[in-house]
Amino acid sequence: MVMRMLRVLGVLFLLAGTAERSQAQPPPPPPQPLPPVPVPPEYPITEEKRILGKILFWDEQLSSANSIACGSCHIPSGAGADPNPATHPGPDGTFGTADDVLGSLGVVRRDNAGNPIADMVFGFNRQVTGRAAPSYFASMFAPDIFWDGRATSEFVDPLNGSSVVIATGGALESQAVGPILSHAEMAKDGRTWSDVTNKLAVVTPLAFGYAYPPDIAAVLSGSATYPDLFANAFGDGAITPVRIAFAIATYERTLVADQTPWDLFIAGDTNALTPQQQLGWEHLRDRTVCTNCHRPPQFTDNQFHNIGLRPASEDTGRMAVTGNANDFGEFKTPSLRNVGLKGSLMHVGWVTSAADAVDFYISGQVNNGHMQFTADQSNIPGTPPGPARRYDNINIPVLDMNGQPFRAAVIDFLENGLTDPRVANETFPFDRPRLSSEAFMVPPGVPASEDWSLTILFLGLCCAAVLSRRILIRRS
Repeated sequence: MVMRMLRVLGVLFLLAGTAERSQAQPPPPPPQPLPPVPVPPEYPITEEKRILGKILFWDEQLSSANSIACGSCHIPSGAGADPNPATHPGPDGTFGTADDVLGSLGVVRRDNAGNPIADMVFGFNRQVTGRAAPSYFASMFAPDIFWDGRATSEFVDPLNGSSVVIATGGALESQAVGPILSHAEMAKDGRTWSDVTNKLAVVTPLAFGYAYPPDIAAVLSGSATYPDLFANAFGDGAITPVRIAFAIATYERTLVADQTPWDLFIAGDTNALTPQQQLGWEHLRDRTVCTNCHRPPQFTDNQFHNIGLRPASEDTGRMAVTGNANDFGEFKTPSLRNVGLKGSLMHVGWVTSAADAVDFYISGQVNNGHMQFTADQSNIPGTPPGPARRYDNINIPVLDMNGQPFRAAVIDFLENGLTDPRVANETFPFDRPRLSSEAFMVPPGVPASEDWSLTILFLGLCCAAVLSRRILIRRS
């Protein structure tokens, strides 16, 4: 009888242990490196298109007033975002109220003739975009680009708005053509693509840039014109908006920030991450919900969520693009790669660091008063196929970092373990020329045209020319 009871107890213990093991989650699968960059088959990457795209991206002459380039709001050492945000008054149009956000400085409003005019919000000051400029270093993997995804995978010819040029995978091309005709970002009112292409046909490439990186210097050393560069890239010198988009997108597809300490660590270098950063990576992956959206290796799911940064009624986000009420106030998940280089995070811009973002989730309110607006928050998505994690498909919780050491470790991993040193140091392929608008930047808020910077540059060149002439006369 006793033996029978012991056998029963043994079976019960065995079953209990089996049940406990069945409920235990298996270890997560090993992370994978970044995949190859998808490239539309219509226009493969070539060196000639890449260098043309790099020159266009950094040429202030792509704007109407020669005052701002694509790269002005996407500085590599700022993680490909804007390190110098400015205030936008939000939907109420009044500065200093609760709905203010940080955006990127654009241009002074100009009429069709190019004369400065007063904007209803900014007057004669430089306009500011309504959302912070996102990084473009992970955009080559995204099906739709911009915070709201309005730059779609299908790229159509901007000249007619209907001819499909790239059926799928053309979001970078769709994005590249938007700012060039935006009166807030780069253009005068009523600017046309003829204005753009006719101008490029006659200007000297990067005329207002200096300190060219070696690849640009080599191409421009022979006094190459834009028709020459387009002929090298596409077979003839015709300059079209489609070709402008192809070139810029080609350049962007080569900017893959895949040499972070984390990339080296998962490739087998066990010393690439410090012990604290390894702890932060493990805690982020195994004990938080962060990687449900910031999924490695891209550290984004390229999807759209509402995390409660602001009332959705102030900016409807993705819903304005899709018309779907389920997308109310949703915005694209930004990649965490190089987040330590950013001083302005998320689409509102006023989250100032990775530590600031972590505290936003830990407490629901960070030190400078930002709150979670929970009314329209999305549920946290489930993980990819495989073992389910804690916290799947629930409202965004107050994040549990289990004490200060875990918080510090996670922040160290985010700020340093995910930073590519080539990006931080602006070395190839993340090197770039310097811009005249950087050297002689008019401070934000000064009621004057952005042409001040060019005027100062022009006067400086004139003075240098006069001095040089006097020296030559004296020597002769």
